[in-house]
Amino acid sequence: MPPFYPVPLRSRRDGWTAEMQARFLALLAVTGSISDAAERVGMSRNGAYRLRRRPGAESFAAAWDAALGAPVRKVTVNDERYLALEGLIQPLIYRGRYLGFKQKPNNSKLLRMISRLDRCVGL
Repeated sequence: MPPFYPVPLRSRRDGWTAEMQARFLALLAVTGSISDAAERVGMSRNGAYRLRRRPGAESFAAAWDAALGAPVRKVTVNDERYLALEGLIQPLIYRGRYLGFKQKPNNSKLLRMISRLDRCVGL
């Protein structure tokens, strides 16, 4: 599974959290079925497709395609503020079982934002 940036969403208890997105993609890679993976995370198939079509879901869609066996494609994401703070998410699968995910902050984007801030302030 390639790492991906989670789709930026408003926080909801019953919504597509970053963890839920990672779990869905891992189960999609294991089962190969969108309906089955969505059902196992407690969401609908239509909800998964709506999430994939949302603005800012390019990285999620690329990871979805890779989970189904399509070649991994490079994705450029524009919202640097969100990406720097949230970072990449890597679903963890071992022997066909979802173990969880690891989240890695994007330090290069954070440093780029700090240098821009320094230039604006005049330091």
